[in-house]
Amino acid sequence: MTPVEISRGEGPVVLGLPHTGTWLPGDIRTRLNDRGRGLEDTDWHIHDLYAGLLPGVTTVRASFHRYVIDANRDPSGQSLYPGQNTTGLVPLTDFDGKEIWDSPPDAGEIEARRAAFHAPYHAALMAELERVRARHGIAILYDCHSIRSQIPFLFDGTLPDFNIGTNNGTTCAPDIETAVQEICAASEGYSTVVNGRFKGGWTTRHYGRPETGIHAIQMELAQSTYLTAEHAPWSYDSAKAARLRAPLTRILQRLADMAPQLGGSA
Repeated sequence: MTPVEISRGEGPVVLGLPHTGTWLPGDIRTRLNDRGRGLEDTDWHIHDLYAGLLPGVTTVRASFHRYVIDANRDPSGQSLYPGQNTTGLVPLTDFDGKEIWDSPPDAGEIEARRAAFHAPYHAALMAELERVRARHGIAILYDCHSIRSQIPFLFDGTLPDFNIGTNNGTTCAPDIETAVQEICAASEGYSTVVNGRFKGGWTTRHYGRPETGIHAIQMELAQSTYLTAEHAPWSYDSAKAARLRAPLTRILQRLADMAPQLGGSA
């Protein structure tokens, strides 16, 4: 199993998919407890939800599960949300704060996983962003995520449907944030927040350097928007998904259309 799957397109938009993989190496699977082997914190079916929405898009997808190592965490282990409950580079608990390991990895093993999984994913993502920027003068990274809408360990109440993250406006041009927010807000029946509980993970914060021509924005979707229910067996609801794919298509197409105005040459 390769740690990263790449589909190259010729457009200015790159989709990052760090949390849709479910592959666990056998030695790691056996060290998880029963709860951990349930893989509840997967971004279930997100690669299917976004498939085919934008012609010419590039996708970079981690094939390994986030319990192996989280491709959207700082490789140094520094917390993205100091003072708040979260999960780390190699999670020791799930999103409910429950232990997931019978035999947790030590520092040496975490470093080995970083080199074997985290680093190749980000090397591939950086290479694709550079390739796209070389072609268009700009690259727009749209990082695709989803999460259960109610997780008391992480946040109070019910999460909005669209959670847009730009690290408080620093990871992309203001026009990008505004365009995505406007499309979400105009989508009837859905709720929206910008830089709420989720402000963009390490991927968005690391690559989002508008001054270099690489813009990044994260979309965290409430799983209630496209799953039959937010629990096992995590079934994809085709009717819900079809409805949600309409505004997602508008978002991605708008980003692609904006690229020349943001300094690109396409």
